[in-house]
Amino acid sequence: MARNLMHFDPFGEVARFEPFGRIGEFFKDFNLAPALRAYEAEPRIKMDVVEKDKEYMVKAEIPGVKKEDIKIDVNGSQVTISAETKREKEEKEGETVVRSERYYGQQYRSFTLAHDIDDEKVVARYQDGVLEIVLPKKAASVSKKITVS
Repeated sequence: MARNLMHFDPFGEVARFEPFGRIGEFFKDFNLAPALRAYEAEPRIKMDVVEKDKEYMVKAEIPGVKKEDIKIDVNGSQVTISAETKREKEEKEGETVVRSERYYGQQYRSFTLAHDIDDEKVVARYQDGVLEIVLPKKAASVSKKITVS
């Protein structure tokens, strides 16, 4: 019987001060998934960045975007990829439009690399929803020590 006894500390929860400790229990049975299924999430740019000796290779997934709507900015070691997204969806029953949805927005990703990029030699190609960017590293500047005579 002694094994089934639990130690009770009346000040245990007060001493820990967890004011929102049980808030999850309140929302446990509250399910919004059926109501939110009809809404699509905003698209995001998914990327892979690979570093090589003289360059970085970036593959970014940007499906459903026109090549003209993609912009790449390089400033030192900071790279920003942005794309304007346009999506239209229309449901018809015969000649009657039942539902029409439009999404217009801009998505972007920005990241900083370990080396500065030679922005004059950047090459980008977009095909089948995948943007491939070659970012050549800038040649390291050689510092020169000057002795004061």
